[in-house]
Amino acid sequence: MPQPKYRKIAVLGYRSVGKSSLTIQFVEGQFVDSYDPTIENTFNKMVSVNGQDFNLQLVDTAGQDEYSIFPQSHSMDIHGYVLVYSVTSMKSFEVVQVLHDKLLDMVGKIQVPTVLVGNKKDLHMERVIKPEEGKKLADSWGAAFMESSAKENQTAVEVFKRIILEMEKVDGNAPSEEKKCAVIGICEQCGCVYIYKRM
Repeated sequence: MPQPKYRKIAVLGYRSVGKSSLTIQFVEGQFVDSYDPTIENTFNKMVSVNGQDFNLQLVDTAGQDEYSIFPQSHSMDIHGYVLVYSVTSMKSFEVVQVLHDKLLDMVGKIQVPTVLVGNKKDLHMERVIKPEEGKKLADSWGAAFMESSAKENQTAVEVFKRIILEMEKVDGNAPSEEKKCAVIGICEQCGCVYIYKRM
């Protein structure tokens, strides 16, 4: 069994978009509706993806707006980013775009492993941002895109597994299943890697 890999992930977004709820759902498997919005918190969780264990440190950041100074700590030793907006808030969608720009400026790279998450997809009646809009934004960044509901454990887990895959891609480590000789392709619509056939 390979040694666990340590990965540090920052969860960023506007206030009240569900960053903490998403993180706690993933780490503890429970939905927390009320949470102190002013604090930054760090969580640890071991997770296995494609036979590789990852020791994750999740930095659940305090909510930011477009005027917040992007903290230097959010660009130091961070391997990947989960950028969260609420599908019920146009303001949070605008802020997440500003955060992404600030992030790239701070990190000094054109691209960093990122998953854009449209949270609160369970609030159908209040939705103002369509999935296509989120997908289009993520595509323009070269990032992965998902919608989630922090109330559902499954989507919270999928979000963090996806950022692990994005980080592995940047490291040049395709998931271990694909290391056997295989013909692979990349879906132009969603960026997913798929296998034609094993050799």
